[in-house]
Parts: sequence; C-alpha cells; structure tokens
Amino acid sequence: MTGFTVALVLVVATAGLLRWRRPAWYWLAFGVTLAALRVLIRYRTVMDACGLTVPPARWRLALARAANRPMPDARSPRILRLRPTRTGLVLRLKLRPGQDAFDIAAASDRLRHSFSMYGVTSRELRSGVVEVRMTGYDVLKRVQMPAETKTRIMRVPVALREDGSVHYRDYRAIPHALTLGATESGKSVYQRNLVAGLAPMDVALVGIDCKQGGELFPLARRFSALADSPDAAAELLDALVARMGEVYRLIRTQQRITAAVPDAEIAADIWDLPDELRPTPVVVLVDEVAELALYANKEEERRRDRIITALVRLAQLGRAAGIYLEICGQRFGSELGKGITMLRAQLTGRTAHRVNDETSANMAFGDISPDAVLAAIQIPAEMRGIAIAGDSSGGWHRIRAPRTSLRQAVNICNRYADRTPELPELEPFRPALSGPSATPVPSAKPAPATA
Repeated sequence: MTGFTVALVLVVATAGLLRWRRPAWYWLAFGVTLAALRVLIRYRTVMDACGLTVPPARWRLALARAANRPMPDARSPRILRLRPTRTGLVLRLKLRPGQDAFDIAAASDRLRHSFSMYGVTSRELRSGVVEVRMTGYDVLKRVQMPAETKTRIMRVPVALREDGSVHYRDYRAIPHALTLGATESGKSVYQRNLVAGLAPMDVALVGIDCKQGGELFPLARRFSALADSPDAAAELLDALVARMGEVYRLIRTQQRITAAVPDAEIAADIWDLPDELRPTPVVVLVDEVAELALYANKEEERRRDRIITALVRLAQLGRAAGIYLEICGQRFGSELGKGITMLRAQLTGRTAHRVNDETSANMAFGDISPDAVLAAIQIPAEMRGIAIAGDSSGGWHRIRAPRTSLRQAVNICNRYADRTPELPELEPFRPALSGPSATPVPSAKPAPATA
C-alpha cells in the first residue's frame, strides 16, 4: 500500500507540475481522458440545466400512458461523435426537432462552466448538425502551431485561434485585407508570419514601408519591389495598375469563347489560365497606410489622391489579375480623406489587434459585427499579438500569431531568395542587395571635443 501511495503522489505531483508549466502536455497526458469522462457523465444533466432539451414526442407519451409506464424524460441533442484533439474536444451533436443552432451558441458560456473547460464555441455544419469545440486550456497564452497544416498556394497559416484550430490567410477566398492595431500591439509579428508563410511560394512580394523601410527592408531579398517613401509608393502603385491592365489583356486573348470550348476552360482570371501562361500572383503589403494619405500642401495632396486612386483600383479590379492587398495601419477612417471609406469597403478581411479607442475598433468591425468591436476593445495591453479576425460575413475569431523575431523572418526570406520573381514592370523598384552603407549614423550625444 505504501508503494501505491507513493506512486499516486508522484502521478498527482507530475500532473500538477505539467498543468502549471506545460498545459499542452498535461492535456495530452491526463486532461483529455478526464474531460471526455466528465462530458459523457454530466451530459444529460448539463443539457437539461442549460435548457437544451425538448419534451418527448407525443407518440412516446401516448405509448407510456397506454402501457402504464413512467413518462419518458426530456430528450437532449444526440451525440454523433466525440473526438479528442491536441487542444480540446470536438463534440458533434444532432439537434432534436424544435431546436436551433443558436440555442447551442447562446449556452456556450454555461457549457464551459458545466464541463469545466477553458472555452466552448459552436458552429452549424449542416441542417440539424452542430459542432461544439471545447478547449481544455488557454492555447493563446503560449502559441504552438501544429506540425502539419493544410497549406496550399496563396493559403498561409498565420495564427492560432482560441478554439485550437489554425487561422489561415487565404488570398483566393479573401483577396484583400485590413490589419489595424496600436503601437506594440503585435502587427509587425503578424506581418512577419505572413511574409514567412508566403516566402516559399511562387508569389511576388511588393512592399510599401514609409517608415524609411524599417519593417520590410530587412526582408528585401524575398521582395520583388519595395518603396520607402510616398513618392516611390505612388510610382510603384502606378506600375502595378499598368501590370493589372496587361494581365487583363492576356486573359482576354486566352478566353476563346466558342461553342467548342468547355465551360471549365473559359478564362476569367489568372487561375483559369494554363500553368505556362499564368502570370505570377502579387501580394502588396502596405505597412502604414496613414503615411500615404496624409498631406501638408497642394502638391502632396495631388500625390495622395493619386495613391488612394491606385489602391482603390487595385482593390476593385486586382483579384482576377492576381494582385492582392494587405494593408496595415493604426487607424483607417474617414479622417484620412476622400476615397478611404471606398477603399475600406473593398477590404473583405479584417484583423484588429489591441486598439486605443472604440472608434478604431469600429473602423475594422463597425460595419461587420458589433460583438467583434466589443472583443477588440477588451484585448489587454500585456497580451501582445492577440487579435480579432473577421470578414464581411460577420463571423470572427480571437487569434494570436506565434512569436517570430525579425532575425527568424530574415533567415526565411534569405533561404527562399531564389524564388523571388523578376517582374519587368517592377524592375525599377527592385531593392538593392548590396552591403550595409558606409554612411555614418549620428549618435544621440555629440562626440567630446579633442585637443
């Protein structure tokens, strides 16, 4: 008995240590079994307490009365499948007649407490079937991306969702996106993960970084074009608009709309073209959009209108030509001038890190989901990298990108530098890859005078 007691104490101590220091290991070793048993044992009681049951069918009641048997209990949703994952449990439920998927979503917080889980979310798979994802621990506290992800061309895993699933940036599904966030909120890390995910793909990266290139120029070996000032950005965007026109002319010549051509071979965008004719897709990353929209005199105002007009054209017409926009900034509202709201309306994907006021959150989600606005303003300052990601459908998720240092991103870009395509239209903006400049950098304090 003494040996059994010692072994039990060691197991409990190990479980407590893992739960404190390595929650993912604790979940795989102990938590998943305990949670599954807890769900199965408490299921009927919890469903009844949460109001997720329906009265028995009339024929059951009539049969019970005719046979002089006890009345049947209320029926809860039927469990179709209970599947453990590396971060929690996935419960697939078959709803009873009269129930709705909204009932499960409204009771998510009560289910979380009843089953002693960290988080519970639900989504409707099809009519009458709901998937409930339960998280066993805080997966966003220490982000660990799974070893295998469903990556394909123009689809990049950039973050982890609070339910343990991977958040992808799929450019073919959501061509253009807006990323907002205050200083030190995690925008740069999110952007580095995006560049690192695109680097191994056959895609051209174009950057506009008006902070003298401080964010994007270290990654220059994987960029086909870079601009570090509003003047250069205006020229670069005009070149992209010209390239868009050339791609559309190519698509037009390859359409071949005749009675003998199958519907699947009629080209409407670059992805309908044969591989040998398909132009290289282009992802345009704008690091701080406000710097492109601000002006102080008439000349800068004309340049600003030229830039915004080009961005609006690319947002409206660029998808079929394989040009995708990724715009980042601290604020993105009507105070930046005419054309900004028109541009924002074309940016389907929205990601908001910690913001300083509710107005900034409304810029991202005010026209999509009020719940997402509330979630964005509640992100704590000490949780860098936490963001709310949504799209124009109204759905949103809490995500966090894994910590990626600038050195890691530079190493990845250098490793795949040979995949950088050379686009003739963007050749004047190709970054110079020479060594560091010999120009001295002025120090913060003047050097002491020598005799």
